[in-house]
Amino acid sequence: MPANAARASTSPVYDHAVTALRAHYDRRIATPPVLDPAVHFPGSVRFTAAAAVLADEALQIAQELGSVPRFHELMPQQASISYEDKRDWRMLVVKAYGVTVQANARRCPALMRLVAADADVLSAAVSFLAPWKKVPEHRGPFRGVLRYTLGLSVPRDEEGRPGAVLTLAGTEHRLATGQGLLWDDTYPHAVRNDTAQVRVALLLDIRRRGMPRDLKLLSSLLIGGAALAVLLRRIG
Repeated sequence: MPANAARASTSPVYDHAVTALRAHYDRRIATPPVLDPAVHFPGSVRFTAAAAVLADEALQIAQELGSVPRFHELMPQQASISYEDKRDWRMLVVKAYGVTVQANARRCPALMRLVAADADVLSAAVSFLAPWKKVPEHRGPFRGVLRYTLGLSVPRDEEGRPGAVLTLAGTEHRLATGQGLLWDDTYPHAVRNDTAQVRVALLLDIRRRGMPRDLKLLSSLLIGGAALAVLLRRIG
């Protein structure tokens, strides 16, 4: 699922394993923080074209935002990035590492049709970032998966700019409603909402293309393990 954060952890053993895993990929894959979706995620054009429909679905869900779990309620070990400032970051997970969350998928039929039609989409979630929310800097564990973010309802700040800011490898990115970005979440990144309104975005985890055969196999094993964890945890 779009929960590829490695700032918080359950043990020093986990920390060491994530550090070693990330280093292994980093030695073999050298790509910039932001990638060209035409090369790495051609299906992004279908999601961008459907942004208005996806936004309508998400805003309907936002009317009952209390029914959407906070991120750390889905992954308690990530509380330090999810709830450090006691402001909500809520996540409706539709698909997680290939496992469809049926109850949530029924709430997002248009999104589910798009996701089901693209084998590169491993995970999909609608993210609701509370007013003034700050997600501190963190990194994803391995480069076998890329992140695609699509703004669905992005409020403007006092200067008229998109009010949600992704700081990725030291550079700020402001995605307006309907704009997407494909990026590598193993680079240090943080997110904040500089407005008094909820920011709504679509988060997709995308299978990285063009990896060496051994890394492709390793990624498949890691993704399979994550899928099993999702099934055991019964994320909803």
